[in-house]
Amino acid sequence: MNLAPWEYLFTAFSGDNFPDIFQATWLAALLLLVVLTILYNVRTRALHRHPPYLEMWEWLWWTGLITFSLLIIESLFVFDYFLVLTTQIIGIGTMIWIRFFRFPPFFAAYDARLARDRYIRQRRFAEPDATIKKRQGGGRRQQRSQRRRR
Repeated sequence: MNLAPWEYLFTAFSGDNFPDIFQATWLAALLLLVVLTILYNVRTRALHRHPPYLEMWEWLWWTGLITFSLLIIESLFVFDYFLVLTTQIIGIGTMIWIRFFRFPPFFAAYDARLARDRYIRQRRFAEPDATIKKRQGGGRRQQRSQRRRR
């Protein structure tokens, strides 16, 4: 370490200038992009009937795709380190905000709606006669007697 810590922010992010974190950064970004792709596909198939969860995974997918792709591009084209650090902080911070702050109120409201629907369904079918279809107009006997009268 030959420079002051703040002077490294404006140094090119390369293997020569940052030998200890350069390889780890772009490999971790590539690995996390692959893991995010697999998780997105698996979770959206499993939760296809639950819109709030699908929306959360959409948000996480696009945020992760942008963040990890930018980290790979910034490593490949040797951007300054402050851009790499800014991308990491904003990207990971946004993913944390999405998962733990933005969507939990939507999940609570959705769970309450499901519970209310489940309660209404149980009340509707609580009595055994609720599942039996009732005939309208007195059934076939009444229709036959009306035909005979004519």
